[in-house]
Amino acid sequence: MSLIRQERLLLIPIAVAIIAWFSEHAVLEMGQATSLVGAAVLIAAIVVGSMRVAHHAEILAHKVGDPYGTMILTLSAVAVEVLILAIMMNNGASPTLVRDTIYSAVMLDINGILGLAALLGGLKHGEQPYNDDSGKTYGVMILTAMGISMIVPEFVPSDRWQYYSAFTIGAMIALYALFLRMQVGTHSYFFSYSYPGREAGRPAETPPATPPKEAAAVDEAHKGSTIWSIAVILFGVVVIGVLAEIMSVMMDAGLEGTGAPVALTAILVAGISAAPEILTALRAALRNRMQAVVNIAMGASLSTVILTVPVMEAIALYTGQPFVMAMTPVQTTMVAITLVAAAINLNDGETNAIEGMTHFVLFATFIMLAFLGL
Repeated sequence: MSLIRQERLLLIPIAVAIIAWFSEHAVLEMGQATSLVGAAVLIAAIVVGSMRVAHHAEILAHKVGDPYGTMILTLSAVAVEVLILAIMMNNGASPTLVRDTIYSAVMLDINGILGLAALLGGLKHGEQPYNDDSGKTYGVMILTAMGISMIVPEFVPSDRWQYYSAFTIGAMIALYALFLRMQVGTHSYFFSYSYPGREAGRPAETPPATPPKEAAAVDEAHKGSTIWSIAVILFGVVVIGVLAEIMSVMMDAGLEGTGAPVALTAILVAGISAAPEILTALRAALRNRMQAVVNIAMGASLSTVILTVPVMEAIALYTGQPFVMAMTPVQTTMVAITLVAAAINLNDGETNAIEGMTHFVLFATFIMLAFLGL
């Protein structure tokens, strides 16, 4: 019962999902304004649900440590994103939605999350150390994955998209399989950082030994909480799927004929999935734990590209309905500038406020271009 009481916030998306399920048609019949309000309520409920999912992913992350911890956190966010995209594409969303969402997620993760975290952390702590191997590895993987899946398709004839799509699926799976083996295997030290054991000239405290009986009780409690966290994550993803299904219908009805930017939906989807990561990254930066920020921001970008692409490409092959993956010239330019800036900033093992500000300005530019319809 105590565990259930701790999940009071999860009751919000559950209640909203039940109400929306039975009142969807009535809301749609009330007109565009009501549909937009309903979509906004559903988005808020999705954010609450995704934050509970991320909370339990973070609990698991603390138990297993880096790099496993941040990997769990980013994978949970990507799972939410893929689920929302699959549902919206099934409802006949724009053929550029997947491309725009992946692009928006990369801009939000690298320029938004990493930029703001490095800026605030730099203002508070000055230079913040991390393992520069992680930044380099993430950067080259993101560049390769986006180049293969979102730049090269511009030159693939439309009558041969199935062949290249199948190749893309295989390439993404091979890339991620090798990366995953490296991340959790012999090169796991690339994605971790040993912070000094002494702070302010004081030796790190050694925790007192735990008696055997108490230690066994703690282990049993941890085991139970682990199972509970996994259950909440799975249940939360199902609830988010139901909310996303109804939200996509209401949003389409509410935005129809309004002239709203096409990329607005993509930015919302990317923002929903990244909301928990933003809070986690900012807390880590303010605690002077920049390695976690790099793992979250760069790892989320890589996971978004390398996992979302094969899933959506497979759906397109199965349904026979291709979608547009090739980025526009403006998007390609923004991604190129972002990855070059990240390669320079994440090359020396320390971040500072200036480096954070450069990425945050790029994020502001991305938002401005989106509102201009570019």
